[in-house]
Amino acid sequence: MCGICGIVSYRTTPALDLLRRMTGRLVHRGPDGNGYYRDRRAALGHTRLAVVDTVGGAQPLCNEDGTVWVTFNGEVFNHVELGVELRRLGHRFRTASDTEVIVHAWEEWGEECFSRFNGQWALAIWDRREERLVLSRDRLGVRPLYYARTAQGLVFASEVKALFADPAVPRELDPVGLDQTFTYWSTVAPRTVFRGVEQLEPGHLAVLDRDGLRRRAYWRPSFPARGQEPHRDTRENAEALRERLVEAVRLRFLRSDVPVGAYLSGGIDSAVTTAVISRHTDVPLHTFSLRFADAEFDEGRYQRSMAERLGTRHEDVVVSASDIAEVFPEVIRHTETPVLRAAPAPMFLLSRLVRDSGYKVVVTGEGADEVLAGYDLFREARVRLFWSRDPGSATRARAAELLYPWMARSPGRMPAFARTFFGRNLDPDDPALSHRPRWDSTSMIKRMLSADLAARLHRSQPDGVVAAMPPASGGWDPLSRAQWLELTTLLPGYLLSSQGDRMLMANSVEGRFPFLDPDVVDFAAALPAQDKLFGLEEKYLLKRAFADLVPASIRHRPKQPYRAPDAASFFTGERADWLGEVTSPRALAAAGVFDPAPVAGLLAKCERTRGRGTGNSDNMRLLAVISTQLVHRLFVAGDAAAFDRVLPEPGVAVDLVAEGTADRTVDLAARDAAGSPLDPAARDVADLHPTR
Repeated sequence: MCGICGIVSYRTTPALDLLRRMTGRLVHRGPDGNGYYRDRRAALGHTRLAVVDTVGGAQPLCNEDGTVWVTFNGEVFNHVELGVELRRLGHRFRTASDTEVIVHAWEEWGEECFSRFNGQWALAIWDRREERLVLSRDRLGVRPLYYARTAQGLVFASEVKALFADPAVPRELDPVGLDQTFTYWSTVAPRTVFRGVEQLEPGHLAVLDRDGLRRRAYWRPSFPARGQEPHRDTRENAEALRERLVEAVRLRFLRSDVPVGAYLSGGIDSAVTTAVISRHTDVPLHTFSLRFADAEFDEGRYQRSMAERLGTRHEDVVVSASDIAEVFPEVIRHTETPVLRAAPAPMFLLSRLVRDSGYKVVVTGEGADEVLAGYDLFREARVRLFWSRDPGSATRARAAELLYPWMARSPGRMPAFARTFFGRNLDPDDPALSHRPRWDSTSMIKRMLSADLAARLHRSQPDGVVAAMPPASGGWDPLSRAQWLELTTLLPGYLLSSQGDRMLMANSVEGRFPFLDPDVVDFAAALPAQDKLFGLEEKYLLKRAFADLVPASIRHRPKQPYRAPDAASFFTGERADWLGEVTSPRALAAAGVFDPAPVAGLLAKCERTRGRGTGNSDNMRLLAVISTQLVHRLFVAGDAAAFDRVLPEPGVAVDLVAEGTADRTVDLAARDAAGSPLDPAARDVADLHPTR
């Protein structure tokens, strides 16, 4: 995994010092090396985490004649198979890296190449002949890619902090981006929380040339019409799911030139991935787990049980509430966006354990809940739909008491609350019936907004996620509509970003997600709803498919989503100095997001209770305030140069402007596939590329 950045300008030559500052702000994503390419129209930067072809895969990387360049963050797991096909078509390779496969795939298939990739990526391709930039992001948004348009052209990068190296990019919060975050838990691409900064949507590519910027989808999540699912036999479906998942896990565990570890959470998803690794590979397995000092959140006994069953080398990190408060500013430095839960902080500490143990890559179970309907939200939606068909039925209303059995204060223990909360907005024709309770609950945050921001949002035209649902979604099963909303909002915007990529890459660790393999995702989408959510039993087919590998104690344990202490993290023990600073009336007024009066009341309540026993709404409101204020301090009010890092000498340094070769085609095909000597006519330019 790596960091990428770049500049394209049709007015002036990109500044090399700006590119180097941008690259330096991404060094945590790629501490193993860096490089750059520049000509009179474009500049590409790269920081490398060496995982595949650790010797020969340095970037930016080009084709044989130096007319197509790429800077790439991610992995193409089927690069071996694609490489064989491309060699048969006459393409010559100089490395064994998946990066070079991208260059030749682009030459051979153009924009259609991305549909052939099985992987996770954010990349930029620069075509010198056409003076054209192509940006691409993987199907589900595992890897981030941001860009900003300026008077001079366009800048792009893996993280926003790199864009802010360019003084032409404004450092301001975006009201609509904040509104989305305080509704959906995150912004929805292409929106971000910063004015003028956009993110490329998952499953999309963007092309920039002299005619402007255009974006298009090469993949979108889709589901068959209800009752027309192609896979109807549950036994056959279980076998097919197992076959696809085994292959997905093996690809992600074995396609690496460095050791790969695995997360073990205590739930069925990571139990499946680790069990497959143990059964279907002969590589020793090192597992890593996150534990909590607070027993309410800890799953240690399940983790130990699975590790002992598989005989893995196992390590864990035990996180206390004070640990979360201590690292939280650093966490927000990496999320670059407000978060409504403290949950990313323990993931940051877990990835640090992985890195300290000598690993760069870890396989996780992320994505299983979205793809195979594992969330309580899906169970909740089924109950609400059942209830909506006869809203006045007291018997149907009691179904809400079956939800959230893992919670100490579950609906079953508070039936009156359950009927009130889950009984709102029971419109069976609402395509977002599944998500209304979450969105309504989250939107309580907006009651604390400053009068000015509330007025600006009232005047603005909100971005409608529901309006963006495909026209065919009206014929989908309600579960499919709920899954589409989850795949569009929470998965890419929060789980794969704030809680995933950012917490992993903060410690230079690459995460790999077998459940997000395109073959698994497409197969699961075509399944009948009952194979995913059988009655109220979540991930039914997954449990059936791996019954021999995962013990019943884990398969049938009550669903316990990953959670961490929220308000209690900041009010247990001595209060951190930074917390008082960012929530002071002066700091709140400077940011202009929240009204200081209700914030003061919320802080006093948390101080009084030490953050214990606070409800869901107060937890979200507190985290929204703290994280938003940190975002403002770090990225808006703070010194942007604080993110600068001094880079070592680049491993790849191609500056066609400085060498006076900007206007002629260059030949960097220094060696053919057999390693023949340098072509004398290419030596002058090849010397600029010391790694080739």
